Amino acid sequence: MKRLVVISNRVARADPRTTEDAGASGGLAVAVREALSETAGLWFGWSGQLSETPALHGPEMQPGGYRIATVDLTPADHRGYYNGYANEALWPVLHSAPHLMHHDADRYTAYRSVNRQFVDRLLPLLHPDDMIWIHDYHLLPAAEDLRRRGLRNPIGFFLHTPFPAADAFAALPEHRALVEGLAHADLIGFQTASDLRAFQDYIRWEAGGSVSMDGRMEAFGRHFRASVFPISIDPAAFALTAERHADSDYCLKLARGTGRGALMLGVDRLGYTKGLPHRMLAYERLLELQPDLRRRMAFVQIASQSRSKLPEYVAIRRELEEISGRINGRFSEPDWTPLRYINRGIPRETLAGVLRMARMAVVTPLHDGMNLVAKEYVAAQNPEDPGVLMLSRFAGAAQELDAALIVNPLDHDETARRMHQGLTMSLEERRERWEAMMAVLSANDVSRWWRSFVRALADAANPTAQPPTGRLLRRDHPRLATEGSAVVKREGFMRETGAATSGRVHNGLLMRASGDA
Repeated sequence: MKRLVVISNRVARADPRTTEDAGASGGLAVAVREALSETAGLWFGWSGQLSETPALHGPEMQPGGYRIATVDLTPADHRGYYNGYANEALWPVLHSAPHLMHHDADRYTAYRSVNRQFVDRLLPLLHPDDMIWIHDYHLLPAAEDLRRRGLRNPIGFFLHTPFPAADAFAALPEHRALVEGLAHADLIGFQTASDLRAFQDYIRWEAGGSVSMDGRMEAFGRHFRASVFPISIDPAAFALTAERHADSDYCLKLARGTGRGALMLGVDRLGYTKGLPHRMLAYERLLELQPDLRRRMAFVQIASQSRSKLPEYVAIRRELEEISGRINGRFSEPDWTPLRYINRGIPRETLAGVLRMARMAVVTPLHDGMNLVAKEYVAAQNPEDPGVLMLSRFAGAAQELDAALIVNPLDHDETARRMHQGLTMSLEERRERWEAMMAVLSANDVSRWWRSFVRALADAANPTAQPPTGRLLRRDHPRLATEGSAVVKREGFMRETGAATSGRVHNGLLMRASGDA
């Protein structure tokens, strides 16, 4: 395999210790370290340091046999590129909230400047046969900048956020320039089929391009491919971590704090895309509708700080404090607190133990990417007595883990009813649902994710190759009938809704990101 060069905003060093890095450590960082170790690769990105005289650090050899190289940013560039354009313009638009966008032409200039700086620093480190893999919305123009410097190597790009409807993305004044930059990649990867369809709509109706059934696209005078590659975790490793830490001091104290009743758990970074106020309001509705559940359970919401100085994040924190205070004021008893709101992170190993002890995990974003915590919760469960996963239909994981309880988080009554269903669900049904979801995780782990993308990138860079291997197969495809896949066997599981499970269907197609032919 050729050397892989990964470019991302931040470079995750070994063993991140807090939930600020938990998402990356569970998905991107695990995958990148494995991929780079196998290819003696290079990971390049921002150092996390600010300096008026930015320096390049590395390449430094890592224990896995790969190298990392990082570059500093000036305070002004960081304000414009990261805090400004990436977080206050791109982030809300990508999460279908263009009304929250704060646009400033100077911030876009800084964004483009930092992308060029990354490319300038990286180019001398590249080899002629390297494969380049760019990650996430911070670096949308990087492929174009590399091409304009004369780089002919295969370039792939993966978006870890959702991609919104074409009209929503067009709210960005620079939307066309950003997608034109993406078109310089050979392969563009998305988390879900919904994201891919939205991007295809943009190519057709905004860019005036064309989209083929096999994933080939043409726009801006360029030919490229796009496909679906749902990111995942290492379920076996996470399960072992959860089992080892389920009896940690933190978990034992948390159990005592819930009065040994059933624990409902939410784990998120603080933000307006996570649906946290709606989640708390649904829980309040549950307490109103089901007074018999009081004292028999408690809800713990862990919401670690994120972008804490931005006005929208200050507002959401105040709103959550107000709602949690009202709920506890209404329903608390001398020896029972219905809601515990923890506004800080916990170590990743401890988080794994907390997920294992929770009877129900509530993952209900308004619009979000994969939501790896949902997959981590499934992997963390005790197979003999698993808990229940509740997922927003707008979470990326819902398109794979639809043996979960799927809800519309904007419907507080429905969410409250589903909370009650989960808390009173029989052991037999809990096991059945968990087995269905665990089968999906086992078949599509994080190693399969990165391998399928890298194989598809190699194919996409070859004009004569077949379509990328992250693909959609019909349910009646002969391979699905002969493989004995648990994904297929679970069809029709959701008795109360009639929905298919363990592989969300889109227009009669079963999503399957596979590199094994």
